[in-house]
Amino acid sequence: MILRNEDLDPQRSRAEFVGAMIEDLRWLGIHWSEGPDCGGAYGAYSQSERRAHYLEAWRRLREGGFLYPCICSRKDLAQAASAPNDADTDDEPVYPWTCRERKDAAEFMEPAGVNWRFRVPDGEAVEFADLNLGWRRYVAGSNFDLGDFLVWRRDDVPAYQLAVVVDDAAMRITEVVRGADLLKSTARQLLLMRALGYAPPAYFHCELVRDAAGVRLAKRQDALSIRHLRESGMTAEKVLEMAGWP
Repeated sequence: MILRNEDLDPQRSRAEFVGAMIEDLRWLGIHWSEGPDCGGAYGAYSQSERRAHYLEAWRRLREGGFLYPCICSRKDLAQAASAPNDADTDDEPVYPWTCRERKDAAEFMEPAGVNWRFRVPDGEAVEFADLNLGWRRYVAGSNFDLGDFLVWRRDDVPAYQLAVVVDDAAMRITEVVRGADLLKSTARQLLLMRALGYAPPAYFHCELVRDAAGVRLAKRQDALSIRHLRESGMTAEKVLEMAGWP
């Protein structure tokens, strides 16, 4: 098992958070064979130090005609009629193709200064077999499930979708286990993998952990952190039991 530190967001990523993550996972009895705290090169598993890999993928996608520059702001997208309101997902709004017809991608030697979006194949169904939730199907296009999605932000930070695809390929990941709120992200990542010529891993999406009222546990809902539970005297075994650990 590989532990990867996904710390691309400079506003929310701090060294002390990484240390706390490692300490809490060790406390829970979770062990990994590669990644931070394993005696290897830390930077190899920290996304903030892997920019060169993401930049090379951005160039390949741009040269292949898969990307276009976009000047739309978050406010523009938040006002779109297709903005999601599902409390179980942090999914981005379906992009209304405002900048899709731009033809000047080749003029950019670097990604900074504008957003970069992946041009999804309009009307194509992206299908995959989830090892837990079964067969999944999402249709790409401005009026369907998946719009043109971000791969690089205007503040010169690679987006999650691109970074994890590049890292999964480089680290030879064979199976990804994550929450069901990322099912649509899997469809996006499969499109990126195809464009980059990567073989996709298998996917296992877990049901979300919820509180007594059925609300998804999340920081925005004031859900308690593992650190808080530890400090309150709860044992690791009890935390795992609450999470449905077999």
